[in-house]
Amino acid sequence: YMGDHYVFQAGIKALSETRTSGQASHGGMHFDNPYKVNIDTERYEFFTKNAYIFNKEKNTNLALILSTSLHNQDASYGQKLYNVDQTNVYASLMFETEFNKQNSFSAGLSFNYDAYNQHYRLEDNADKVALKAFEKEAVPGAYVQYTLNLNEQWMFMAGLRGDYSNEHGFFVTPRAHLKYNPNEYVNFRLSAGKGYRTNHVLAENNYLFSSSRKVEIAKNLDMEEVWNYGASVSTYIPIVGKTLNINAEYYYTDFLKQVVVDMDSNPHGVSFYNLDGRSYSHVFQVEASYPFFKGFTLTGAYRLTDAQTTYKGQRMEKPLTSKYKGLLTASYQTPLGIWQFDATLQLNGGGRMPAPYELEDGQLSWNRRYGSFEQLSLQVTRYFRRWSIYVGGENLTNFKQKNPIIDAANPWGDNFDSTMIWGPMHGAKAYIGLRFNLARNSE
Repeated sequence: YMGDHYVFQAGIKALSETRTSGQASHGGMHFDNPYKVNIDTERYEFFTKNAYIFNKEKNTNLALILSTSLHNQDASYGQKLYNVDQTNVYASLMFETEFNKQNSFSAGLSFNYDAYNQHYRLEDNADKVALKAFEKEAVPGAYVQYTLNLNEQWMFMAGLRGDYSNEHGFFVTPRAHLKYNPNEYVNFRLSAGKGYRTNHVLAENNYLFSSSRKVEIAKNLDMEEVWNYGASVSTYIPIVGKTLNINAEYYYTDFLKQVVVDMDSNPHGVSFYNLDGRSYSHVFQVEASYPFFKGFTLTGAYRLTDAQTTYKGQRMEKPLTSKYKGLLTASYQTPLGIWQFDATLQLNGGGRMPAPYELEDGQLSWNRRYGSFEQLSLQVTRYFRRWSIYVGGENLTNFKQKNPIIDAANPWGDNFDSTMIWGPMHGAKAYIGLRFNLARNSE
């Protein structure tokens, strides 16, 4: 509903999903006790947004957002279990106004409630009694934010919020943004802020259960605490009647507290414990786009990542994290807009693997690092008045990670691990699809 002073929106969403994996009979081979992975998920969401506009000229309004979700998951990985029912309730009341064209202010109250009812077994032994755990966290909070706009050339925003968690106590989160536009061709941005996050170890890492790794969870895990810093520059360079867009970004994340996921200290285990040392990431990205001629645009991007964490006193690269990623896309649409052709080449850099172990013949269970690879995707679209048809292909370079599942023939053994995935496991794919456009009522 869109009125002159009142705006209302509501939505509901439901999901039911079943995933199955594991050993299957094939080629005359049958298993008496096949290893299976089954994940059944049901999720329901509801939200409503309400806004009352007091003064359109000064953008003075009051908004209320309410949402709730129920997420139920029953999962088995061999004989390991992880069943969880999550309930989330969120409410936010926000007020904003402009004192004048240069000064604006916003403030708000929020409340977030999360409950996890968990039933799990972390060993491949059906005789072991499954454990139960119930986690709940209620976090009321408030924030204020001020924005200064000097003739659209300088913009400064500063915000401060405070929250109280029944699990972790009171914490304060500041943030600030600065934007400078010296002219129409270049923009500069700087940002800094703090962040906090409660880690739910089992819910966020249950994919690790599809292995023979022993799970160890330390007691009294901290709430994660981090500082984020960022800088970016955007330029618009006129070249022969067209505009070359270049954007460069740099972000630095520094963890003061973190829950470490350690798969290095014991190649047959995974440990979760509080950070003792440094943990950070540097991310640099540059992107350029240029329309060479009417209907044709070429875009290139490159991202470099340096993410390191301290594992039991030794600082190392974060495993299974690509050192770099590159992207080159070309898009062409015919003059009448009837045909469109898109091509994407993705470059994936290599990275570090978790520490391997030695096999009986002295060889390593897997390489210490994985290499780079490329993936090509193409799509052709034909547009009609009310619908369109498209056909395309993914991973046309047909790159596949060789032997991605460690000791796949012995899933009940001590060496089985299906989590050492760094590349695609499926080769080239082809697809076809239809889109239908519904006419909008102009009234």
